Amino acid sequence: MAENSPAQKLSHLQDAYLRIRNETSCLAEGLTDADATAQSMPDASPSKWHLAHTSWFFETFVLVPHIRNYTLFNPDYNFLFNSYYEAVGARHPRPSRGLLTRPSLDDIKAYRNHVDEAVMAISGEAVSSQISTLLELGLHHEQQHQELFLTDILHLFAQNPLKPAYRNPVPLEVIREDGPPDIVWHQFAGGVVETGDRGDAFAFDCERPRHEALLRPFALAGRAVTNGEWLTFMQDGGYATASLWLADGWDAARNSNWSAPLYWHDADGQWQQMTLRGLQPVDLNAPVAHISYYEADAFATWFGARLPTEHEWEHASHSVESDGNFADSERYRPRPQTRQGLAGMFGDVWEWTQSPFTPYPGFRVSGGAVGEYNGKFMSGQMVLRGGSCVTPQGHVRPTYRNFFHPDKRWQFSGLRLAKDC
Repeated sequence: MAENSPAQKLSHLQDAYLRIRNETSCLAEGLTDADATAQSMPDASPSKWHLAHTSWFFETFVLVPHIRNYTLFNPDYNFLFNSYYEAVGARHPRPSRGLLTRPSLDDIKAYRNHVDEAVMAISGEAVSSQISTLLELGLHHEQQHQELFLTDILHLFAQNPLKPAYRNPVPLEVIREDGPPDIVWHQFAGGVVETGDRGDAFAFDCERPRHEALLRPFALAGRAVTNGEWLTFMQDGGYATASLWLADGWDAARNSNWSAPLYWHDADGQWQQMTLRGLQPVDLNAPVAHISYYEADAFATWFGARLPTEHEWEHASHSVESDGNFADSERYRPRPQTRQGLAGMFGDVWEWTQSPFTPYPGFRVSGGAVGEYNGKFMSGQMVLRGGSCVTPQGHVRPTYRNFFHPDKRWQFSGLRLAKDC
């Protein structure tokens, strides 16, 4: 068999398929049908919906159009579990996903098994490059939903007055008693740099095409901003000082009564934080998480710095190791950064940039329904970089562009400071 033949590539993808699909199924272990059905807000989706939608993706884009005699598990699922693909047809309203008490969690698990058996039965001799491309896209799509699965279940459990733990509570690990290292600024000369996907591995369409960007000389903080530093911002009136905030941010903070990061609770003068392992003391040495772009920008202004652009962040990240804390550790919360140098750029918390999520020069939307994956969302959102403690390890890379509206807080989003030189 020739090296890198279609059959070999399919075999590799099927191995990855089984591993990633099993990782998703493991995330649902211990959840009741009620846990998996409830929806805590329109931005979040039920766990059961994530399990079904990722299966629908493979069924709709790989199996139905490319596998002869494939039998749908249930024709109604195309309506129930389509997310936003207009070209595929009508869909159940997103804010009402939590009303889908039927199908049951067991039904969804059977659906996953049905799709998995069909994917594993694809013949390596007849596979096309298009099928391989779609399988690879589907696997990265599933990893995105693994992260959303965890962020959404955290938001759901945080609404419960019992503050249940998704996984068994464990004490916070004390890594460094004397606090994180001081912020050290790492300088970069700027100039014309190349940015975006190099074309030698998987990337989403929004990471392309590779192009040149002009950077002015800048400096980047050696680590992310910590909870302790954020507490100082709060104590100094950061949430009550309008001059620190963008106008839209100030309105959002006032209308939503923001006074601390999402999931923080003042328990008789001691700050606690809802985590996937239950209510825990706020770790002052760990990177702050669950803040909006508006909060990150206000903190940077208060500190006398700014947020980096996404091109600055990417340029700096090529010189560092991927040394952060990812979902694979099952710690499920940011870990204090103790390494000297430019550290923690991958994992622990997504880092807000000051860059809007817009197309790169020369970007073209792919044809067909798959073309709706990223391009249609390039309006009104801000770019985050680096991954978080609930991102699967290996899913991120220097060119990866995450994006959310600037008021969103339920993701593990934090910040790293930058300044002009």
